[in-house]
Amino acid sequence: MGAAHSSSSSTSDGSSVGSPVVLNVYDLTPMNNYMVWFGIGIFHSGIEVHGLEYGFGAHDYPTSGVFEVEPRSCPGFVYRCSILLGHVNMSLPEFRAFLEDIAEDYHGDTYQVISKNCNHFTDDICLRLTGRPIPGWVNRLAHLGVMCSCLLPESFRQPAVKQLHEYRSLSEDGPGSFWTIASHDPAESDDIDQEKELLSTPSAAELAFTKVVQR
Repeated sequence: MGAAHSSSSSTSDGSSVGSPVVLNVYDLTPMNNYMVWFGIGIFHSGIEVHGLEYGFGAHDYPTSGVFEVEPRSCPGFVYRCSILLGHVNMSLPEFRAFLEDIAEDYHGDTYQVISKNCNHFTDDICLRLTGRPIPGWVNRLAHLGVMCSCLLPESFRQPAVKQLHEYRSLSEDGPGSFWTIASHDPAESDDIDQEKELLSTPSAAELAFTKVVQR
């Protein structure tokens, strides 16, 4: 998993404790208002560090599925809450380099609703940065799905990909740049299977997909 890059929470002399690592959680369905009473729900989550939020979503290309949005504003989802998980002593350039390296493990075409979704990504990032996992309730439904995978539809056990053929626009501006997925008319994707759309990459606005570092 690698060593955590965490810092102490506070110091008596008022010295810096590093950048906050915040988990932003979103509702994917109004049913969450009832499901949370049973300790489960269908959630999307993103990690906020240095004033930007990063998440993982599906597309059908063997490139990074890690994207960047404004905090607490991920398009297509309803913001629920934010949870402070710790702090990290990394500058913004260091964090970008860290994220680009992690993106190698999170290609958009490997997204899987049960075993490799957005919450698995945020849990991995939190563990690497702070040594702490995300709260169990955020991804509990997926963990239950793993135990009952034989009872789930085949589509839930296959990589969930977003069809982007018609509106994919790539740009590259040098080292550390981001892949950009251009916005599109939502009417064009009305026929996308609902169970794949639920936990796929947001499609209502432009998203910047982190470029994978070539080694």
